[in-house]
Amino acid sequence: MIKKSFEKREKDIAKKRFGQNFLKDEAVLHSIIESMPNDNLPVVEIGPGLGDLTRYLVEIKDVTAYEVDKDLCGHLHSRFEHALRRDTQKGRLVLHCVDVLDQWNHTSLADQPYHLVANLPYYIATNIILRALKDPNCQSLLVMVQKEVAEKFAARPGQKAFSALSVLAQEAGEAHICFDVPPEAFIPAPKVVSSVLKIVKRKTCDDPQFEAFLKAAFTQPRKTLAKNLSSRFDKRVVKEAFEALGIGATVRPHEVDTSLYHHLYKFLADASIGS
Repeated sequence: MIKKSFEKREKDIAKKRFGQNFLKDEAVLHSIIESMPNDNLPVVEIGPGLGDLTRYLVEIKDVTAYEVDKDLCGHLHSRFEHALRRDTQKGRLVLHCVDVLDQWNHTSLADQPYHLVANLPYYIATNIILRALKDPNCQSLLVMVQKEVAEKFAARPGQKAFSALSVLAQEAGEAHICFDVPPEAFIPAPKVVSSVLKIVKRKTCDDPQFEAFLKAAFTQPRKTLAKNLSSRFDKRVVKEAFEALGIGATVRPHEVDTSLYHHLYKFLADASIGS
């Protein structure tokens, strides 16, 4: 009876407009902590929610958390009163009650190198990950997302899930799926399986023109890459590029290696400048 009452309270707190599903499975929480990089860098947590992961993070790291829900901010202030960093108190937690995407429009999420850890709402997960790849202070990402999204970031050339997101992740560093998380690990339970995605960055990538090129390349994954690119670039130039780089005319977008996408982009960009 107590457990059912507790679960009902958690469901009542969750707000659909923020895509809130609270991770409550202790084994999964411990697995996330164990998957974190083993160093002294601080952590940025996006969407701490009820603070179930936060309570483990503050035991081992300095944490800067961003929470958009004002009601949850009040809960977090109360729950972590002992850990909050104030002028007169050197705690391990700094809590910002703001929309993290608005914050990212102005500056990095931290004034020093950091690791990002988050249970991301599905509706903004891709945007958050792309922002992190562009943030020079972000050294790695360990994020809970919908499994389908994780597969797109972690896929390798030749795999069906290989996409523009895969290319961007591989350009920035190394991406892989740590483990899957079933719906029953959350309250309320989502309708899909989740995955914990880890991306360890080698460099920061922020090239809007390359992103636009990839968007065109993967606009219709079942069609040939040449056809997709011909909707944005001159067909003759696309044909010349494929011949120069040894790319088959009938190849699909997911069948091309990441390095070839960079060569292809440079060829087409140079041709556009020269025309």
